[in-house]
Amino acid sequence: MSDKIVISPTSRQEGHAELVMEIDDEGIVTKGRYFSITPVRGLEKMVTGKAPESAPVLCQRICGVCPVPHTMASVEAMDDSLDIEIPKAAALLRELTIASSNLNSHAIHHFLVAPDFVPEDLFKTAVDSVGTIRKTAQYVVDMVAGEGIHPSDIRIGGMARNLSELARKKLYTRMKALVPVVDNHVELMTNLILEKDIPEGLGAITAPVFASDVIYGKREFFDLDRFTEIVPELWYDDPEIGKRACTTVPLYDGLAVETGPRARLDKFQGYKEKGVVAQHLARAREMKTYLSRAIAILDELDTAANTLADFDPRGTNKLGIGVVEAPRGTDIHMAQVKDGKTAFYSALVPTTWNIPTMGPATEGFHHEWGPHVIRAYDPCLSCATHVMVVDDEDGSVVKNEMVRI
Repeated sequence: MSDKIVISPTSRQEGHAELVMEIDDEGIVTKGRYFSITPVRGLEKMVTGKAPESAPVLCQRICGVCPVPHTMASVEAMDDSLDIEIPKAAALLRELTIASSNLNSHAIHHFLVAPDFVPEDLFKTAVDSVGTIRKTAQYVVDMVAGEGIHPSDIRIGGMARNLSELARKKLYTRMKALVPVVDNHVELMTNLILEKDIPEGLGAITAPVFASDVIYGKREFFDLDRFTEIVPELWYDDPEIGKRACTTVPLYDGLAVETGPRARLDKFQGYKEKGVVAQHLARAREMKTYLSRAIAILDELDTAANTLADFDPRGTNKLGIGVVEAPRGTDIHMAQVKDGKTAFYSALVPTTWNIPTMGPATEGFHHEWGPHVIRAYDPCLSCATHVMVVDDEDGSVVKNEMVRI
């Protein structure tokens, strides 16, 4: 006789989700359904009809964990729609911002999973190194992008300003000093993850990987003709369960795909290990890649160069695509600018790419391991859903369900 286990809401994530597992008589998961049940995000509609410059400002608030990638994906989409080629120095500063922001975010993820992997006698060591990494990486984002949470200097056409030579040298020195800290942290977390008694193959999936770059992102890797999007009730066996989910299901070549650290290493560096352990190891490995690239950019950057291109903001109704590799997967924004206004906007956030792969990932394992499959992939289930209900007559807020971190 089969049994059904419902975990709702799941923990350690931004947003809310539900995991439903069907268990056989031997305690083995025969089917798993995993989906976001938060309200609908409405920021794409908020930017429609407004000036293009408003999109990055609003869409960076899609997520409180990944505001930098969303800002970048937004300006990249606008740049493409407006046929802007940004200056080389601006491209370097954008990549420096992403590399530093993702380094910071991976450190946060290690803090979230520390209770699963780090023993008590090493907990302070791991948390202290996370704090040091985050402080330095966030400082770089603050200096380069204007602010770490809502970066104001990432603009359509490039970056608002270049670094001063003094600031470049200061950031270079700080990031170089961070190298042994990151090296020791990655070694620590890698060893602890490998030592953990996690069942072999846990979380391994057969879905193809999708990634556009090792660090930043390239729009040429995303073919819109190969992309489709369906509503959840068409995906789940039980339509009633699907109706409770709020995120659409993006498919590439008609298939669900895996994005994120493991996918990037699989596609660009030949890393073929799969599952929970592989994802954690890939994330740790990426931290060293981000830091190395950030240092190289700071060494190369010409601080006297222009960072902002001139452009015609009126647009030609071309569909622009911005592709950026966020910490947990590929972030894609699409925008059309016509007559100086945003005529269309859509965001395909990393969470939505990864959600469809979660159900099959739980099959065949003892149910006590179910939640670990979730944590391995994406802690940002709703990508910060934003919903407010306002009275049409007096403008008062009737209901406020803004996700706060």
